[in-house]
Amino acid sequence: MNENIQIGLSIGNSRYHWAWFLNTKLQSSWDTEYLTIVGNASQYENRASSLFPIDLQAIIKRDRLEIDRIPIYLISVVPSQTEIWQQLPQVKQITLADIPLHNLYQTLGIDRALAAFGAGETYGYPVLVIDGGTALTITGIDNNRRLIGGAIMPGLRLQLRSLSTGTAALPEIILPQQLPTRWSDNTPDSIASGILHTVSAGISNFIQDWQQLYPDSQIIFTGGDGDLLVGYLQAILPMDSRNRVRFVGVASLKENRDLLFHGLSAIFVKCSEDIHKTSV
Repeated sequence: MNENIQIGLSIGNSRYHWAWFLNTKLQSSWDTEYLTIVGNASQYENRASSLFPIDLQAIIKRDRLEIDRIPIYLISVVPSQTEIWQQLPQVKQITLADIPLHNLYQTLGIDRALAAFGAGETYGYPVLVIDGGTALTITGIDNNRRLIGGAIMPGLRLQLRSLSTGTAALPEIILPQQLPTRWSDNTPDSIASGILHTVSAGISNFIQDWQQLYPDSQIIFTGGDGDLLVGYLQAILPMDSRNRVRFVGVASLKENRDLLFHGLSAIFVKCSEDIHKTSV
């Protein structure tokens, strides 16, 4: 049974993201905090499941799986964490060379590329992916699976935190559920207005420009703050653009937090097809 099972581990800037695959299909996913590991992960090889999310440990115990025979596919943007996990023998690191998209540049983040691939494979190409994570990224892929380009800026929470840590008097605020009043008469609301109206207007501009190039494109939001961005943009995006944008609603956003893992699943499928063709 183990040969039909895979574990995905994506190490982001803030947390671990885990996925459980059966027969190349994504079954479940979890987020956990970084682990504090003394020494290196190879010391944990005989009890590797202790490093996994509680729910994943339960699955492994229930199905009596052999830990060291379950491949772990690693996607990481944090070199110090990458070094730890690379020492486990069942770990395979995913690189840009594994992603069947064209025109990927050498320093493109593997998580960003894989999420864009997952979005295209799930919703179709061309596709524009707006990822509201620690870094807020915008990535465009055309209908030939070619990276057109994109943009990177500090994420919403990183921008808020920078004001509170970089100044003596400005507080750190909580992100509101709705776009705040533009002209605010107190400090917390002024911070929210300045950051959220500026970011929302910028994203709106990117969307409208992309739609001029690819009017039939899917527009997909993902990331921890993706649901908030959807709400902010719905309030300001012109109606003609809004009607042509496929917003992912809050209720289904959990599926799109797994875009990266949908991309990994598509890679599993492609590898299986290649193996089948070779054996025929």
